Amino acid sequence: MPGENLNPFLTDPNGQEHMLVNQENIIGRTLECDVVISSKSVSREHACVKRKGRRWFVEDKGSTNGTFLNEERVTGTLEIRDGDCLLVGEVSFIFHDPDSTVSRNPQPDLDFDQVAGIVRLNRKVVSLSSKEYQLLSYLYGRRGQVCSKDEIGRAVWPEYESGGVFDYQIENLVHRLRMQLEMNASEPQLLLTVRGLGYKLIA
Repeated sequence: MPGENLNPFLTDPNGQEHMLVNQENIIGRTLECDVVISSKSVSREHACVKRKGRRWFVEDKGSTNGTFLNEERVTGTLEIRDGDCLLVGEVSFIFHDPDSTVSRNPQPDLDFDQVAGIVRLNRKVVSLSSKEYQLLSYLYGRRGQVCSKDEIGRAVWPEYESGGVFDYQIENLVHRLRMQLEMNASEPQLLLTVRGLGYKLIA
């Protein structure tokens, strides 16, 4: 039974468990691999799941069809956690780590990589519109601080000073961003309204 084994493992779409017993576990098509996948979409040595201390990481081995973690293509090394979805070629797996001590916090997990221009929510890439991205970038740079509508307007709309932007447009943009980031937009946990003052990002 999975609960009786402290070794991490992958489950495929058929429910079969593939144990990860080594420090580095190669996934691929050849019989020499630790996890063998008989699929033409999988390269001979496709990907590697490896341990570093108590954490686990996945990297692509230069495969033809790529490796994806939670729908994000693996281009370097990404941490993989209990419950994550790993796509190897066209074969999907769920990663299980019975020894995981990471608690499942109901608060959304926001990761904003401003250098790469990538937004992840609960480790999945989120696609934002240009205005949504500008708003998040401004709030993220001032996370924990209250930002007024005037400040947001000047940051996101170049035409704000000429009076071409109204409060309802800012409110609508905040609502759209909440729809992208919050589990329940009507009960926000990340993008909060501070009554009479503005908005505050908690991340």
